[in-house]
Amino acid sequence: MTYTLFADDPPKQAADPGVGFLANPMFLIAAVMLFFLVIAWPAQRRAKKEQAQLLASIKPGTKVVTASGIVGTVVKVKEGEDEITLKSEDTKFRVLRSAVVRVVGEETAETKS
Repeated sequence: MTYTLFADDPPKQAADPGVGFLANPMFLIAAVMLFFLVIAWPAQRRAKKEQAQLLASIKPGTKVVTASGIVGTVVKVKEGEDEITLKSEDTKFRVLRSAVVRVVGEETAETKS
């Protein structure tokens, strides 16, 4: 008596389609691009617009903070020029308008003396 044995292939496990889809490099690239289109670029445009409004609102008597951390009061602003003159304590100096990071407030006549 002769027996013939046939070896079967091991049963194939069903692949999880969700994991394969999420690990797809094209999906990851598309997700990153969508993030930039929806979140990052509008926030960057909004920040640039706010900075431009801030720089346009600078006038004499405004207290500002520069990028280097100097707190001073604007003494002179010429329209169309990129420089403004600041006074901090007993010193007057010129800085670029773009160096202003934040407007602290306005100095009133009472605080100037």
